[in-house]
Amino acid sequence: DEPIDITPQTLAGYDLYVQPGGGQDIPGALRSLGDARIEAIRDYVANGGRYLGLCMGAYLADDSNLGLIPQDLDGEAGRPGFEVPDIADAAVQVTWEGKPDHVFFQDGPYFPKVAPNRVIATYRNGDVAAARYTFEKGVVILSGPHPEASAQWFENAEIPLSQMPQRDLFGSLIRHF
Repeated sequence: DEPIDITPQTLAGYDLYVQPGGGQDIPGALRSLGDARIEAIRDYVANGGRYLGLCMGAYLADDSNLGLIPQDLDGEAGRPGFEVPDIADAAVQVTWEGKPDHVFFQDGPYFPKVAPNRVIATYRNGDVAAARYTFEKGVVILSGPHPEASAQWFENAEIPLSQMPQRDLFGSLIRHF
């Protein structure tokens, strides 16, 4: 029920398509998008468009869903050495563009290291937190954590504001396009 539908015509007027997170119902999100919107997104990126997937938006980009990257994604939570054992909201340590920081995490995906053509950020355990990929003529940037999270996200999750990123991590994602 968005005021602007996802069609080839509307996407042609934009420089970037952002697919945010929002829940854990990937099959529901795909049903909500529907085949025509999925095809419009794939064609937009294939023809030189840019896709930014945040958390669930990253999961949606995988091979079994939108097909913008050549593998399926699974969750980072509970992986060896990762500091969050479950889907609870947390601030996690990252190395973002070579510098240590923290970022809001909410059940983001694990990215296999074999596919990205540029790693933007890693978690403390060395797993990829954010990466840049290509899909035909387009660019796909995916982030498991939420660099766009505001202070309200941290407050609502009862995470100290001192655990917010010290730099503009979201802006850094955009600069990688």
